[in-house]
Amino acid sequence: MLLSRLRRRGTQLAVTFALAGLISSGPVQADELAAGDRLASLTATVATLDESIRIAPPAEKAEAVLEMIGQGEASYYGHELAGNRTASGERFNPNGLTAAHRTLPLGTRLRVTNVANGRSVIVRINDRGPFVGNRLIDVSLGAAREIQMVRAGKAQVRLERLPTI
Repeated sequence: MLLSRLRRRGTQLAVTFALAGLISSGPVQADELAAGDRLASLTATVATLDESIRIAPPAEKAEAVLEMIGQGEASYYGHELAGNRTASGERFNPNGLTAAHRTLPLGTRLRVTNVANGRSVIVRINDRGPFVGNRLIDVSLGAAREIQMVRAGKAQVRLERLPTI
């Protein structure tokens, strides 16, 4: 088992490695990782930092699998309904990131992507609707701003359900 601990001493980083019972403490030099050494499989880079330690995100990040709900037309509703109760019982906030869908459970989180420009927003279903034509979803004014559909009033969108937390 590999254990690593970073500890800041002035502007130099001290690294402690333990692998299969062999412990090396202090700054690690490249020549310490010789081919015959028990640490040969370990690659370490010790950096000198002036102000802070920056840790890069892992190269291979597992993407959350999103369930495709559908694609269709979306519209938005705004200030005209501000303060009214939604199907979930909360008051509608036009600047919030919420939406209305006919059948999805209340509280469901969706990623709504504007197909025309690729912009997306995460919304929470808190109301029922839309009940106009063949529209798939009504988003709040705040969400409509995020995906830049306010000027047109409606847009073709793709809906993906986020996994529950």
